[in-house]
Parts: sequence; C-alpha cells; structure tokens
Amino acid sequence: MNTTTENSVRTVETRSELDDVVATADRVLAMVRTSGCTICKSMEPILDIAAKATDATVVVFNPKRDLDAVDAFDVRSVPTLLLFADGELIDRRAEGFVPAEELIEFVESGSESSN
Repeated sequence: MNTTTENSVRTVETRSELDDVVATADRVLAMVRTSGCTICKSMEPILDIAAKATDATVVVFNPKRDLDAVDAFDVRSVPTLLLFADGELIDRRAEGFVPAEELIEFVESGSESSN
C-alpha cells in the first residue's frame, strides 16, 4: 500500500515500490526503519517538516518483507536515511535522531559522493 498526499511523507511497503519512487522522482529522502524503533517514530514529524520544506519526495520504508534491501543499501542500524538524486544513492546518514534543520540541510545540500 502506498499512501501519499502532496508534500507529505509516503510509506512504501516493498523494495519494488521504493525503486519505483527513486526512479520517478528527482530527489528522494528515504528513511529505513523498523516497527519497534522509537527513534524512527520520533523522526516521523521531522520527516514531515522536511517533506514540506524541500522539493524531495520523502518516504519511509520498513524492509521486513524485502531483506535484500538491507544488504543492498548497507543498512546497519535504524533509522538509516538514504538520499537519492536522479535515481542514484548520493548520501546517507545513520546516526540516530536528526533535528529538522540538519535534515533539511542534508536533503538540500546532498553530497556529491556516496558513503
């Protein structure tokens, strides 16, 4: 199920849905999370702020049904924030809670190299 409204956070259920979003949007911020992660839960309002403040498509993805995504995106902890531009992974953060201002800067400045 893919829920979306303009300038809001989308939830994607599968790797295929995530790949579709990455392929069709110019810039995508994806938060990889698990259902029991309290830091991930606390990031939800921050993601909403980033969705409204930037032109990025913001999605939340729980890879429980697509564990290959954990390896493909080298997810070692949650939340992991992945930044895509033009279909390519260009940056990532996996440092726990990120304040709104930092997240907006992360999305807007987007590193030219991937980690």
